[in-house]
Amino acid sequence: MPEKRYLFTPGPTPVPPEVLAALAQPIVHHRGPDFRAVHARCLERLKEVFRTASDVLLFTASGSGGLESAVANLCSPGQRVVVVSAGHFGERWIELASRFGCEVAALRYDWGEVPSAGDLAAQLAEKGGASAVFVTQSETSTGVVADVQALAAAAKPSGAHVVVDAVSSLGAVPLDVDSWAIDVACSGSQKALMTPPGLAMVSVSDAVWVGGRTASPRYYFDWERTRKAQAKGDTAFTPAVSLVAALDVALGLILEEGLEAAFERHVRLGRACREGAKAMGLELFSPDDDASAVVTAIRSPNGIDSGELVLALRERFGVTLAGGQGPLKGKVFRIGHIGYYDVFDVATALAALELGLAEFGAEIERGAAVTRALEVYSEGARV
Repeated sequence: MPEKRYLFTPGPTPVPPEVLAALAQPIVHHRGPDFRAVHARCLERLKEVFRTASDVLLFTASGSGGLESAVANLCSPGQRVVVVSAGHFGERWIELASRFGCEVAALRYDWGEVPSAGDLAAQLAEKGGASAVFVTQSETSTGVVADVQALAAAAKPSGAHVVVDAVSSLGAVPLDVDSWAIDVACSGSQKALMTPPGLAMVSVSDAVWVGGRTASPRYYFDWERTRKAQAKGDTAFTPAVSLVAALDVALGLILEEGLEAAFERHVRLGRACREGAKAMGLELFSPDDDASAVVTAIRSPNGIDSGELVLALRERFGVTLAGGQGPLKGKVFRIGHIGYYDVFDVATALAALELGLAEFGAEIERGAAVTRALEVYSEGARV
């Protein structure tokens, strides 16, 4: 019998069967009426998920392509930008902005810390502002979900454009682009949007469009080129037609469930995962807080390399977790619970983790994790 596989990484994530079925449909021409209808509906649905009335641009690229497009279209060489970094993906903003010749002022935190809006406001006031502020909403390397509403409010008085990496947060935790005055939000298809990797989407506010063009070179990621094509019901370049069709179906499922219901489900899954891990006797690395609804980062027990543990779980039980990144490599492992997950998936991950840790000789509480996770999840929303 073929071995079952279970995917619990913070991306890519499992894909619902309805979305997989869309991928199996015959290829259509991207300039024809069939695709145009799907593409247009997908763009409108993305506006609902981003909670914006402004344009959402769709690219065939990874989420990082969306991030690069933001730097290329907002920044000119020599311009000062501020990056709030508290993990691997905050550091990606720094690298991107540096590659485009920006003067980067990094507001760095220890990995696992939660960025402070007060710190950001102080830095902008002391250093003379910036043309853009780059923040990461869900830092999947640590499990921290930043308060981007507060960060945006702190940045706005400086006149800087607020740019949010929402690659793993869109559809999982609240993100209200318009009411929070976020200028740009970037995301990807392979996280909470329950679609295979390959699509990047970028919400761009009206305030950005009236600000003029930058001197940074771009071609494929030129926002104006893509915006003009989309306004005519077209695409600037050949898109991944099957992925767009799949994303359209996935967005329909998300909106049918309701964004608020999806947010609450993710809160409950995160809570169940954290409580299950603690019941096993493990120490959390990510905050023990309902804001951490995307991924749970857990410290590996003393003497156990988290990378070796992750590999063993995959080989022995077909269960794929994520290891640590950067300075956390070998020290933490991560359980993703965004997108197409339910409480039985969390229970499966915890059960496999218990078996794997026992084989590594860890002193853990046997049988407690799954029971506790199910109990916590069944309690429902806290009042």
